[in-house]
Amino acid sequence: MMNKKRIVLAVSSVFFCFVSFAQAKPDNKENQIDTNDFYNSAHHWYDIYEAKNVINPEPNQPRYNPAQIKEIADNVLLYQRDNGGWPKNYDMRAILTAQQADKVLKAKSAIHTTFDNCTTYSHIKYLAKAYEITGAEKYKDACLKGIDFTLSAQYPNGGWPQYFPLESNYSTHITFNDDAMTGVMGMLKDILDKQSYYSFVDSARREKAKIAFDKGLSCILKCQINDNGTLTAWCQQHDEVNLAPAWARAYEPPSICGRESAPVVLFLMSIDKPSKEVIKSVEAAVKWFEDSKIKGIRVEEFNAPEINTGLRTLKTDRRVVEDKSAPPIWARFYELGTHKPLFANRKSELLYSMAEVDRERRAYGWYTYEPQTVLDQYPAWQKKWTTAQK
Repeated sequence: MMNKKRIVLAVSSVFFCFVSFAQAKPDNKENQIDTNDFYNSAHHWYDIYEAKNVINPEPNQPRYNPAQIKEIADNVLLYQRDNGGWPKNYDMRAILTAQQADKVLKAKSAIHTTFDNCTTYSHIKYLAKAYEITGAEKYKDACLKGIDFTLSAQYPNGGWPQYFPLESNYSTHITFNDDAMTGVMGMLKDILDKQSYYSFVDSARREKAKIAFDKGLSCILKCQINDNGTLTAWCQQHDEVNLAPAWARAYEPPSICGRESAPVVLFLMSIDKPSKEVIKSVEAAVKWFEDSKIKGIRVEEFNAPEINTGLRTLKTDRRVVEDKSAPPIWARFYELGTHKPLFANRKSELLYSMAEVDRERRAYGWYTYEPQTVLDQYPAWQKKWTTAQK
């Protein structure tokens, strides 16, 4: 049971693609593939009702154990669309009823496919590992089809949209939200780094992956926001033509984003023998994280009258409280120019405190601790690479 008051230590999920789903884990991990990358979509499927979903979960939907590699991989195959991509917000570990499986199968020709919520690139990686373990050709073939889909979705300037084929809304923007851009780039990096589970990828595809990776890295560096002559960090979405910070959903304004920028910097820090441009980018972002940290507050979640938002039922609310002992925290959005913490509502009205946001939207991750991970890893990275550049 939830205590009447508790500190929310990670208001936004801590790196959505790397958090375990709330299920018991088996003790033996030798013969299983990590399914944490599927957490974000699974969470949305179970916790946020979407009428447009092909299927929705049954009460107490059973789930496969992570050691059941074949069953999970077959689920991944089932959800893969004919174009090679995947839809978001389903649980790859769900044991589907015959009726659910039939509906998913009949939706294979749909083209509502995406990189959002850790989708597609996570499925590709799982299939690659499943092929390495099982040797089943169907997993290799589906994996290669997914790689081809991903490469075809890249813009000429190196960015990736949220959905491909493109849709007529903000999702055409280059998307850093929920690690879409960095997730794809991480997959390409694994291929180029010759991770064992991608050993079957042929030389022609590897060459295409190298070209795509280099263009993607260039795009990331060009998207870094130069605000008043100073390099800072990134926005959730950047315009696919001029690369400027762009609106996403109504409550996600053009801004400098604490949450989305953290995984971008971690990705850049993962590059072996980084160029001077990459080093400059990381150093600038780290300085911005240092300058934008907020001290002396925390976000508290507390019980509140139940409301139904149409997407989910809320039984709690959130507020910011003063606490001198609290660790540094960051706002999700900072206003361009002023660098003030920024908030918004579904009317796209800009606000300057979480208290002004409607209760339904206060459930959004307005604050984050994720930049601290960057600051913790930066000293070792700096010692290794800035010294090497001298």
